[in-house]
Amino acid sequence: MSLRNPTDWMWAQAVDLPEQAEHMHRQLCRLSASERTQAVWEPPVHVFEHEREIVIIVALPGVPADRVEVTSEPAALVVRAECPLPLSASRHAVRQLEIPYGYFERRIPLPDVQLEPGTPEVANGCLILRLRKTG
Repeated sequence: MSLRNPTDWMWAQAVDLPEQAEHMHRQLCRLSASERTQAVWEPPVHVFEHEREIVIIVALPGVPADRVEVTSEPAALVVRAECPLPLSASRHAVRQLEIPYGYFERRIPLPDVQLEPGTPEVANGCLILRLRKTG
């Protein structure tokens, strides 16, 4: 098929869309191994670095801020919580579930520099962590 023809190009793009959507869904709902026996999902993150700080944004749709635990390990930051299933006590029938729920854990590798954590923020369903470089 010639991609010089705009119709052929648009058709090729349309055929690729379901595969791209499936890839994005797998990234969001990726399962990982843990010491826990229940399933664990890893939320997507953005990590930005500046000469004076590192900013980490963790997507946590539906997770109450007071249920998020952030700990540090050598060379990593660990974010843990449990996202409750909405309407789990109601009599609603589940028709579709796409937002992950249950226990999650995400290890975020950090560079080998001295870091001082700031106050965590929650905005628009995301946890924002600022780590100031001290060394």
